[in-house]
Amino acid sequence: MTIMFNKHLQRPADDEARNERVRFSDLEAGYSGRPVLRQLTAHIPALAMTALVGPNGSGKSTLLGVLAGVIDATSGQLRYAEGRPPAFVPQRGAVGDTLPLTARQTVEMGRWNERGPWRRLTRQDRTVVDSAMERLGVHDLAARQLGELSGGQRQRVLIAQGLAQQSDLLLLDEPTTGLDPEARQRITALLTDLIADGTTVVQATHDLAAARSADACLLLRDGRLVGQGPPERVLTPAALSRVWQPS
Repeated sequence: MTIMFNKHLQRPADDEARNERVRFSDLEAGYSGRPVLRQLTAHIPALAMTALVGPNGSGKSTLLGVLAGVIDATSGQLRYAEGRPPAFVPQRGAVGDTLPLTARQTVEMGRWNERGPWRRLTRQDRTVVDSAMERLGVHDLAARQLGELSGGQRQRVLIAQGLAQQSDLLLLDEPTTGLDPEARQRITALLTDLIADGTTVVQATHDLAAARSADACLLLRDGRLVGQGPPERVLTPAALSRVWQPS
């Protein structure tokens, strides 16, 4: 099957398609010959929060990686409405504690897609970085080593890095896992503000409370889509029981 990555595909004229930021069909992906995603067909609504929900191994992180362009699909179609390339915020554990990076240097990496890793930042780049750090409330942490930060502080720094990419599509992998309630609430409020300002947000999460507060859900099991739509329709007790039961 032909793989199509049309990152600037014009939206069709119908109302539903105009409200889509991403659409994929028959999407498959995996690692070293091991399939993970199997025949996924769904869409991501624009200017909304979409939660990817499912147990470990269900394919949430792989789907985010494909949407971000860091994992190649093996077949299927993936279409983006017009907009900037996605900004991807990985799990905190994917960024090593021993890396000799300050919080500011970490956020500055979000400008690499514009400048490349070896070119000096421009005044405009520095303004973008300052704005992202101020918005996430981490400007006062600029000189701190990333590995010294608390979980909540570190997550906000990573989201600031994503924000510095100035994308209108933000992809986050477990952004609130392991955080205390106050940190989770702060990040949730920040993401809500980003959506109000014109950003589409997709987050993989184990947090059912966060998923139920999203605008839309994709429920995954064993790399397959088993539910799509509003949380109240998708995250029913019966559906969750089926998804989390042993294979």
